[in-house]
Amino acid sequence: ITVDAHDPRIENAIPLNGFENLYPTFDMLKAIVMSEERVQTDFSGMTIISPDTGAMDRAIYYAEAMGCNIGVFYKRRDYTKLENGKNPIVEHSYLGRSMEGGDILIVDDMLSSGESILDIARLAKSKNAKNIYVAVTFAFFTEGTKSFDEAYRSGLIKTIYSTNLSYIPPEIKCKPWFVEVDMSGMISEVIDRLNYDISLSDMFEVTHRLKELDSYIRNIL
Repeated sequence: ITVDAHDPRIENAIPLNGFENLYPTFDMLKAIVMSEERVQTDFSGMTIISPDTGAMDRAIYYAEAMGCNIGVFYKRRDYTKLENGKNPIVEHSYLGRSMEGGDILIVDDMLSSGESILDIARLAKSKNAKNIYVAVTFAFFTEGTKSFDEAYRSGLIKTIYSTNLSYIPPEIKCKPWFVEVDMSGMISEVIDRLNYDISLSDMFEVTHRLKELDSYIRNIL
């Protein structure tokens, strides 16, 4: 069992057994609608952004669940150079609908230094995007949070959502721009189903669970 595996080819590690890859989409959407002042489940005005072509499957998954449009940034790298162990990104090219006046949700599996996500956020703002949100399964902040503090203060990024499937230091949890998405419910449900030999198949379909989310919101209002 994995959650949002970076590369699905990892399934080849155990070719004789089943391999289940779950996504935190439902819990992420629940956190988004519950943390915003305008609680809603209508995401029609939002555009889901994939930070690169390799993350398109994930972005499509979110877009289909939320009924949103989708866009993608293509990273053009300079493979003749190596900086800090990486080939530097020369340019981000955008493919998708206009972002002008609309909210943007950048989705990815992990956030390491965050440099690429901040570059995309700047490009989105230059195209007159309104609010920019980031949803990642694993947030590591390998180079600290100073750049994100500045991005929040300048209005570049509104909120970063990340699951608690990896360790989040307390000093990050209390940041005004950070929202922790609790995955304990999903993990406990997986364990319970496996224990009683119950199918996990419906956990891969998020669209019908959005109705549960809508009912949940109506009950607490």
